[in-house]
Amino acid sequence: MTGGRLHAPHLDALAEAPADDDAVIELRAPAPGLFVPAVAAGDLVRPGAAIGRPEVLGRSIELRAPRVGGIVMAPAGGGRAAERAVGYGDVLCGLDQTARAGASDATAPLSGRFYARPAPGKPPFVAAGDEVHAGQTVCMLEVMKTFNRITYGGPGLPERARIARVLVADEDDVTAGQAILIVEEAT
Repeated sequence: MTGGRLHAPHLDALAEAPADDDAVIELRAPAPGLFVPAVAAGDLVRPGAAIGRPEVLGRSIELRAPRVGGIVMAPAGGGRAAERAVGYGDVLCGLDQTARAGASDATAPLSGRFYARPAPGKPPFVAAGDEVHAGQTVCMLEVMKTFNRITYGGPGLPERARIARVLVADEDDVTAGQAILIVEEAT
């Protein structure tokens, strides 16, 4: 079920392309309520993916992206993802459509501290524009004082890819399953 029915198990956000930029789609609130975002700047959103949960008439409902996807340009709730009151049609976030076609997200296999480089002062394992192949180290995750090398590859990812965007800053904490890289099939 989709649309604006408040008793449905989920709602679809309203999608609107601003007149000045066709590459960005704004996801808007389908109903007033208290919106708790599930996405942040840099996240890859696929059609049908959860973007947050509005509380409408005392009931929390999953809010999904309609038939659009892209990279979150503006986190829901402003600078930092935070719950906020919204009215019908208020902008929840913007999606950059240019990064959507052919993009996949590489996720963290475990929770820990993200390290983009092998040591301080060394170049990063990967950067936007780099080409990677299966088995190549893309970062390290520190878990309980143990450093784990994380390699590129896995189900749903192309054998060779180009890094479109690194989503996590050096020394940020990540959770298992969180997107850390956006990759596009290498041509």
